[in-house]
This record gives sequence, C-alpha cells and structure tokens, in this order.
Amino acid sequence: MKVLMINHFPLAGSGSGTYTRNLAVHLSKLGHEVCIILPENTDAYDKVEGVRLHPVFFTPGEDIETEGNGRTGETMADALPFNFPCFTTHPRSVNNFANLSEKQLKMYTDAFERAIDEEIEDFRPDIVHGQHVWILPSLAAGKGIPLVLTAHGTDLMGFDKWPQFRHFAQKAMDDCFAVISISKDNCTLIEERFPENMDKIVMMRNGYDPSIFYIEETDTDALMQDHGIKREDYEGRKIVTFAGKLTNFKGVDVLLDAIKLYEDKELKTVTLIAGDGEERDALHKQAKELGLKTVHFFGNVPQSELRRIYNVSDVNLVPSRREPFGLVAIEAMACGAPVIATDQGGLPDFVNEGVGGLVPVEDAKALAEKILDVLTRKEGKEREDWCKDIASYARNHYAQDTIIRELEELYKRGLK
Repeated sequence: MKVLMINHFPLAGSGSGTYTRNLAVHLSKLGHEVCIILPENTDAYDKVEGVRLHPVFFTPGEDIETEGNGRTGETMADALPFNFPCFTTHPRSVNNFANLSEKQLKMYTDAFERAIDEEIEDFRPDIVHGQHVWILPSLAAGKGIPLVLTAHGTDLMGFDKWPQFRHFAQKAMDDCFAVISISKDNCTLIEERFPENMDKIVMMRNGYDPSIFYIEETDTDALMQDHGIKREDYEGRKIVTFAGKLTNFKGVDVLLDAIKLYEDKELKTVTLIAGDGEERDALHKQAKELGLKTVHFFGNVPQSELRRIYNVSDVNLVPSRREPFGLVAIEAMACGAPVIATDQGGLPDFVNEGVGGLVPVEDAKALAEKILDVLTRKEGKEREDWCKDIASYARNHYAQDTIIRELEELYKRGLK
C-alpha cells in the first residue's frame, strides 16, 4: 500500500510531527511505502530511513514580504518568505495561522497543493492521511484518493479561535471516510464541532516508538554536566521533570507555582524543564520572581536526550490545562518514570494512581502535594519494581508497533 501523509509541522518538535514520523516508520516496517509532505525551514532537516519526504520550505526568523515567483517553497533558495504557521508554537516557529496575510495564505495553500498534486502524479498513493482537521488535508479533498484524518486537538482549538479557517476544516471532514480521535475527550470535541460527521469518528489511541523510549542505565552526573548543572545543585535531590512546548495550555506556570510551595521543604528536589516556545521568557521571569533555586531550563532537546532525562526522573509532570492526548506522558512511562498529570483532556484515559496520579487543572497546591506523595510513595527495590511495572504498562498498551495494525486495517477499509 502507498500512503501519502500530510502534516502542518516538521517531524520533530510537535506531537503531530512525532505521531506522523512514528506511523511512517512502522508502516514502512510492514512493507508499505510512505511519503510525507511537510513544512521545513532548513535544508538540514532529519531524514527518515525508508520514508520519502517532500518538504515545502519556509524562511525562519522574521516575516519577509516579497512578490514571490509562483514556484516558491521547493528549495531553501526559494523558500516561502515567512516561517511556517502553528496553532500555538513550535521550537522553530512562533508564527501562527492568524498572522498570515491573505497573500501569505494563498502562497501557503498554493505551495502545498502543488506538492500534493506532484505526489499524486509521481508517488501515486492509495491513501492520503491528513494530520489535523485543518488546511492542508482540505487541499487533498476531491482528488479521487481516499482521505483519512487524525484530529490532534490543537486543530480543534484553532477551529474555535479562528472562524476564518473553518471552511478548510469542514471541507476536509466532508471528504474524509474516517477521522481518528486520539482520546475520549477529543472524540467529544469532534462531535460538538462536526455533528454531521460524527459517524466517521474512529477511536485509536496514540502510540510511542519503543525503539526510542525504554528503560536504560543513565549516568545522572553526565546528563547534568552536559547541561551545565553543578553537582551541588542536584546531588542528593529527587529529580522532577517536564517536557513539552512552553505555551500557555501546557501549564508550566502552574508547575513553577507548585515548586515554590515545596522547594524549601525537607525533601530536596531539582526540576528539569525541557522544551521551548513563546512563553519561555515569561517563565524564566516567573521562576526568578518566585526565587526558585532548583529549576533548570534545558531548551528544546532531541528524543534521544529526552530518553536520558526520563530515565533519571523520579517523577514526570504533565500539568496541561487541556491536553488532547499527552504522548510525552506515555514516553516518560516507557522509561519507567511515574507520571502526574491533570484530570482534563486525554490524560485521564491512561494516567491513574497505578502509574502516578491525577490532579485538578490550575491547582498548584494539589500538584505540589501529589509530587511529594509520588516522590515518597515507594523506596528501594519496591520503587524499582514499580517503575518497571509502569514501563510494562506503557509497552503493553501504547507501543506503536502494536497499534499500527489497527491503522493498517482502517486504511484497507478506505480502499473498499
């Protein structure tokens, strides 16, 4: 089977990018051919073995107004004269869809529709899989190829925020034969926004790549030294971690407020925050104003580095205000880290007391108390066994190499 995937973001730095890459890799392992159309703002982007990539190029940094030549976006030399747009933020772009001028939107849609038409002619896909119920999959609608969508949640947030783009989402939904929902909460959001298409919804849990995230021996000293943290700042302390975009809905500000409540208590901790985004400066300022002494911002890191971070973590946090799924939580659990998450969005589907626990949104006090609870819940061999059980739970229920068979069957349904 030949599968053409379309994503609004690069394959690293966003949940949908990771999701797309994971699906492509595992479909390729099953013998399918996969091509991904995606935005890029560098010609030094990572390749994916066994997967055909078709990047549409954008200009990083400040927007640049030019007339264009009608063929922009095919190389970095003629990249679209603005950065790729996002719903919230991305480590390599803080531009968002609402910032696009009418001219830029036309350049954006023209470039991607040209890429889609080229791959329909050259790659000849059997199925088109569009990531997000949004602009790009709508450009593949009506072209005679069965279309399936995945609703990632941020697209539904965009649907609510920006009515001017809803016609793209509606066109994609009307043309697709199925829309994948990654959580029960996401399913409800789709039903509320597209009630006439609710019969197309297919529940399919998100999956992580077990070849990247797993328990391994990790040198804590080496990790800390690699990030410039002195031994006296972490030695003898419990390690609290967060990984994700530094954007408002991720709730990192609530985490910082929680740290203030327990940082100077008897149990000593150090908190590692991996990620970047438009809230970075505000969060650095908040940490300074709160007088936090044991918080370290790592910036954006590759997945291999996230594995090291999760493997030294005594507890991983997902304090999101509303998380459509929360793949980072699964990835942390696969490395044996207990997870504390908020009781909203898709997180309650798989986070419970057995793997850590849930707390109310916006409740720094409850978060602080749960962090202290999880850090002290088990010790020694009992703690080690618990962490192994958490990793097994992730592997048995959320490994992509198992879930990919469900997707394969859904594709076959679209071909009938």
